[in-house]
Amino acid sequence: MVQHSEQLWARRMRWRLRGAWQWPAYALLTLLDAVILHELPPVREGVDFVPGLIVSSFGNLFLMGAVAPWLGKRLAERERAGEGNGIPLSVRTEVMKDRSAAVLLAIATVGLVAAGLASRPLKVNETEKLERNAELFGDYVLREAPEEIVRNVDTANTIRLEEGYFRTCVNYDDRTRVWCAFIDVDAEPPIVRKDPSTLPNQEWGPR
Repeated sequence: MVQHSEQLWARRMRWRLRGAWQWPAYALLTLLDAVILHELPPVREGVDFVPGLIVSSFGNLFLMGAVAPWLGKRLAERERAGEGNGIPLSVRTEVMKDRSAAVLLAIATVGLVAAGLASRPLKVNETEKLERNAELFGDYVLREAPEEIVRNVDTANTIRLEEGYFRTCVNYDDRTRVWCAFIDVDAEPPIVRKDPSTLPNQEWGPR
């Protein structure tokens, strides 16, 4: 009886050790998720490391606390836990929950990488639109702007008003006024029109 109990205890311990992945995976992958959110953000505004760490922490805890227990229980029941091998259902369920949590955390990390990569074309597209805005504005300045503005074109600065819609300004010599134009690079053909306002971009707002 003692030998049988020792064998059963040993089997239980081996099962528990086989499932000891949840918390190491949480610590490692939560940090990795925060780095991914910072370096490869799925949103244009970007994500700082500390907010990314907070978001990934809560997200991973949700997977571990809500999804993994449900999935682990289903997997343990599917294998008819506790039958024929002396391992109780509670032990198998705990191990399956631990394994499920580790797998879910890994899948979430892969999902973050995929989301970050998917957002990259949007950023490239925005860069291309800014470059197109600069080209259109430069041509417009050469055609329509006074010589003073042409001379100061290197002071040009741009703000994005909407997707593909910009306001670009150049300083006059006295630097208290600016010469501006609105550029819609998404229009067919692109639209460039003079803004009568002489307020710089940092002071300007739709009236």
